Amino acid sequence: MASIVANLHLPLLVNGRQPLLRTLGKFTVSAIGGRQGRVAIVSKATGESSESSTSLSIVKSVQNVWENSDRFALIGLGFASIVAIWASANLVTAIDKLPLIPSAFEFIGILFSTWFLYRYLLFKPDREELVQTVNKSISDILGQ
Repeated sequence: MASIVANLHLPLLVNGRQPLLRTLGKFTVSAIGGRQGRVAIVSKATGESSESSTSLSIVKSVQNVWENSDRFALIGLGFASIVAIWASANLVTAIDKLPLIPSAFEFIGILFSTWFLYRYLLFKPDREELVQTVNKSISDILGQ
């Protein structure tokens, strides 16, 4: 269970002549003992957060894969991925030393980033489509 406590000066909660306390109907509002002109707002949340349940499902998926598959193959796959990351880092370093190619790749990266922002992040339906695509890819990868 999470809890948030905020101490606010009472003048901050007053807008002109009408107090803003009436909009705080879902919160517990009480005056702090001994301090005039201050209000405490307490908000409590119960239940599991989506982050903890998501991380638990990922951990359970990894545990199931580890228990139900060949461990030597998984260790070999991990080693091969480390070697691939090392080789790709060296390849990027070698390409970076060439005179014209880094600036061309930078320009291509700027163009792609601009297209991605326009295509997926500028409008709300496109953002929802991106979230659905990412969730589908994750479920395909995890086999769910």
